[in-house]
Amino acid sequence: MERATIVVVTIIAEQALESLLVRDLDELGVTGYTITDARGRGHRGVRGSTSAEGGNIRCEVVCTRRLAASILDHLELAYYEHYAMISFVTEIVVLVDP
Repeated sequence: MERATIVVVTIIAEQALESLLVRDLDELGVTGYTITDARGRGHRGVRGSTSAEGGNIRCEVVCTRRLAASILDHLELAYYEHYAMISFVTEIVVLVDP
């Protein structure tokens, strides 16, 4: 096995956006992602799966830097002005078959 350095895009967003995010990720060329329920507290207050506003999701996409930049650009234009969302990119090292 070899090691490769790539990135993971993490998106924490309102649960109501899940189907829209999945559609957008597909259109951007994402081939895989993981989505889980998320809860916590931020500058918009406490959010959990039982909150009146609905819960949050955490979506993670392992991808290239170029695709990560495209994802962030799209999220900023499509969602940031009107929805509770945070996204960030983390460099990771993965094991790959040569």
